[in-house]
Amino acid sequence: MRFAFCLLLLQLFFIVSSAQQKYSNEFLNIGVGSRAFGMSQSVVASVDDVTAGYWNPAGLTRMSSRTQASLMHSEYFAGIAKYDYAGFATALADNTTVVGASIIRFAVDDIPDTSELIDSDGNINYDRVKSFSAADYALILSYARKKGRNRSEGEGLSYGANVKIIHRIVGEYGKSYGFGLDAGAQYKTGKWMFAAVGRDITTTFNSWSYNAEKLSTIFTTTGNEIPKSSTEITYPRIVLGTAYSSPINESFGFTAEANFNFTTDGKRNVLVSGKPISIDPTLGLEAGFKNMAFLRAGIGNIQQASTFEGKQAYTFQPNMGVGIRIDKFSIDYALTNIGKASDALYSNVFSIRMEFGE
Repeated sequence: MRFAFCLLLLQLFFIVSSAQQKYSNEFLNIGVGSRAFGMSQSVVASVDDVTAGYWNPAGLTRMSSRTQASLMHSEYFAGIAKYDYAGFATALADNTTVVGASIIRFAVDDIPDTSELIDSDGNINYDRVKSFSAADYALILSYARKKGRNRSEGEGLSYGANVKIIHRIVGEYGKSYGFGLDAGAQYKTGKWMFAAVGRDITTTFNSWSYNAEKLSTIFTTTGNEIPKSSTEITYPRIVLGTAYSSPINESFGFTAEANFNFTTDGKRNVLVSGKPISIDPTLGLEAGFKNMAFLRAGIGNIQQASTFEGKQAYTFQPNMGVGIRIDKFSIDYALTNIGKASDALYSNVFSIRMEFGE
């Protein structure tokens, strides 16, 4: 059973890497920050903290403090897969420029490697069973600038860009290196905020190489073809966002945002499905009390599915979250995938943010 699971996982990774177009580097579409998860990722226009280095680098110029750091952890598939994020951003001396760095890791660890379970004499030797990790890493370097003399001026145009360095490994069996670019802009006028983000704007290339010697024993024995070196391509994605933020009274305020995700890698099962462009809309709402306590909700992942009667119906995924801010420390929580809560597939996401300087 362990041997079959190991083989199945390896085949899955190599099939995905050879697909070349759709769902490439999909771990980079999961997201970061519990605020964004609670709002179904509808944040590209309103994001104004260190997590903007992932969502929209232009938002880094709207940080409420000079320097910020953030950490996040979540688990998927009953804890089998671990997803971690760490981010840092700081304003430069000119007070209009912000630089930052984000690190993301998505991995399944401690996978039993039974490829050498049977020794040269044909005997089963459990001491030969090792373990390996199937892990995806990304380093995102961000640069953002506020048009004007001071980033503390709330209104106006901000713009930024990301450089992404990607490394993916499957134990000793295969690995890849990739490189990509993102660009984004935010414009604030009054209570309205507008944003545009281009992810993988030049397309992102992952170059895969495989350990043929390591794979030969398993794949030859099972009649599978040993994969060859290949290039995996991530096509551009455009995200447009509009947000409206307003106080209700001296204590309460709210922010509402709508995002439209344009994918260019072919037809997808989303609200507006086309070829090659599909559009996936998301909605998010955040209510705040004295900028200390926050309640969030969102709707996303709108898809068409077949009912038991054989009819087509649209489904969606609701998310929710809460946040607490005490001075310069914030902790946020989100409950995601709750549309499948009956199957126990929902995920708990926690993140913290620390602020330094004025």
